[in-house]
Amino acid sequence: MANTEDIQSRQAQPARGDPSKRWGPDNPHPLSTMKTELVWEGKYDEYGNRREVDIAGCAMPMQRIETIDQPRSEAAAAGRQSLLEFEKKTTRLDDFRNRLIWGDNKLVMASLLAEFKGKIDLIYIDPPFDVGADFSLNIQVGDGDNVEKEQSALEMVAYRDMWGRGTDSYLHMVHERLALMRQLLSEHGLLFLHVGWTVSHMVKCVADDVFGTEAFLNQIIWKRQTAHSDIGQGSQHLGRLHDVILLYANTEHFTWNMQYTPYSEQYAEAFYKHVEPETGRRYRLSDITAPGRASKGNPYYEFLGVTRYWRFKRERMDEMYRQGRIVQTKPGAVPAQKRYLDEMPGVPLQDLWLDIPAVGPQAAERTGYDTQKPAALLSRVIELGSTPGDLVADFFCGSGTTGAVAEKLGRRWIMCDLGRFAIHTTRKRLIDVQRTLSQEGKPYRAFDVYNLGRYERQWWQKDALKGADTEHRRVVLEFFKAEVLDPARSSSPLIHGRKGRALCHVDGIDSIFTAAEARAVAQAAVGMGAKEVYCLAWDFEMDIRQRMAAIEAETDIKLYPVKIPREIMEKNRKAPPPWLEVAVLEAEPVYRRRPGKDTGKMPVPPVDIKLTRFLPSLAEVPTKELESIRQRAVKSGFDFIDFWAVDFDWQPDQPFNHHWQDYRTRKDRSLKTVSEAGHQYPKKGKYTACVKVVDVFGCDTSITVPIKV
Repeated sequence: MANTEDIQSRQAQPARGDPSKRWGPDNPHPLSTMKTELVWEGKYDEYGNRREVDIAGCAMPMQRIETIDQPRSEAAAAGRQSLLEFEKKTTRLDDFRNRLIWGDNKLVMASLLAEFKGKIDLIYIDPPFDVGADFSLNIQVGDGDNVEKEQSALEMVAYRDMWGRGTDSYLHMVHERLALMRQLLSEHGLLFLHVGWTVSHMVKCVADDVFGTEAFLNQIIWKRQTAHSDIGQGSQHLGRLHDVILLYANTEHFTWNMQYTPYSEQYAEAFYKHVEPETGRRYRLSDITAPGRASKGNPYYEFLGVTRYWRFKRERMDEMYRQGRIVQTKPGAVPAQKRYLDEMPGVPLQDLWLDIPAVGPQAAERTGYDTQKPAALLSRVIELGSTPGDLVADFFCGSGTTGAVAEKLGRRWIMCDLGRFAIHTTRKRLIDVQRTLSQEGKPYRAFDVYNLGRYERQWWQKDALKGADTEHRRVVLEFFKAEVLDPARSSSPLIHGRKGRALCHVDGIDSIFTAAEARAVAQAAVGMGAKEVYCLAWDFEMDIRQRMAAIEAETDIKLYPVKIPREIMEKNRKAPPPWLEVAVLEAEPVYRRRPGKDTGKMPVPPVDIKLTRFLPSLAEVPTKELESIRQRAVKSGFDFIDFWAVDFDWQPDQPFNHHWQDYRTRKDRSLKTVSEAGHQYPKKGKYTACVKVVDVFGCDTSITVPIKV
């Protein structure tokens, strides 16, 4: 936060006052003419100009890496006839494909503007706001043993980047993202900004700065706990039970569907004290005389012996009387309208939300995220501020509650998160929603998974490294804690560093490391008398592990394929992130026989895939548990598989198509190691299947499996 001296220095321009003269009415002090403003480090540049978000510099193409329509994929795997039957009765809506995006939400939103500027109808965000929080999770391995998952490198970066300079960096992060969100919101759009009580007052000032104070509708208080106190630990403060949701409208034409909460039992008994003996329905009697009388144009006539100004015309009054809706308690009494409790919508929603509890430890909807918000909370938000078919977005999606609820309520959605574990959790959750809605005969939409891929790296190289490839290799090797070799000291341009007794090769920023490169690197290592090489790359060719094994046998050089972590691109990073060696994954085809049929007469047998080996990368495991976990991984690597899927007709230039998958849930820890798709190819020939495995830490590995039918 800027201090008074900083502000005075910035504002004290000659036109605003002469410091050589005494301050007063004829020479006002600069501070006396300033407006109220929240100022943080980064809001203004070195010249006192307001910083704007570099939208053009941040926008980049997004890569579609997966496409998921699980009900259709299962029908397609079963054969052409099943697919035709599916297409006849499907409830899938084809007006839009929902999007789940992995990446920095600032870059993602800037990239979405080209297609979605002014088209998103509701945004709900729940950015991290608890400084010093521990993002570690207890995850389940195999049948249910708990292992602590440390905060992932991406989550660490996001968290540190938000709080790296304390409140200044957090407010700067919020401001940049709100500025992008306002451009994405439609004319009818609403923003629900969910923050903690520790920062809500400052965040509101930032939101007022972006949207304007006239756009502010409500400060909603959500009571997330029933009771909480740290008194037993010696704390001296009241129980902290609530979060804050700030509600802003983009324009005065925003969508608004008033929601209602049920009447309390005490209210019902006090005001709906009459009960119909024949039906048991509770009701109250309401006055139907017109207080406005003739001045409001109300009709005047005699009804049941009583002459008054009435709320209803004579015809309407007679109809209600025939229906039993108008009663007269005794002759001569003024008639009254019977209002049933079960026909009343309830109490109009207020800004105190006390009726929605947080997600409990044993709740059926629980995914394992400590910051997971209840589906009931998002249902209220989405129903209040949107209509079916509207586009809803969440750029800090976490466990995917916003998308899951939006899908069930018939809204389209876009979600984004920086953490790969969040993307993995959300993908599983939305597949479940697809299946459930399809089985219930309700509408659903397919969704795609995107990332920014090499374009994000190109942006980083241009912005931070000034385009130098040698600088890229130096940064990578320094984070890998390896020695950078002077090109003059290396006998091969393929060897760039040394770590202990091993050499290091750093692949190009736009390259995919191939088996051909691996062979060339191994031969270079032989020439330099080495026995081991770390092959550091952003992306690896499919099946690189298997191909490297053959090269190792030929050259007697041990090759370690290690992925360069995306988080080294973060400008504030100092400590090295975890480096993940490519996991070991092996699978083979299974050719099925149909019961009671001669497979010799069947031209194309159904095909499935069997997992035969998996050894995960364990960089996400806490050091204190690493050795015991490593031993278990070697003994039973399948215990570490959380999700796996098969694309039976994989094409290298197409996104992965989920034809079949299986995954563990909190209630069902079992996992199939042989698919049950029975995929039917249209004719004999050679095909390529792709197998994608995601381990319990959210890391994914893919290989191809050749198929011959």
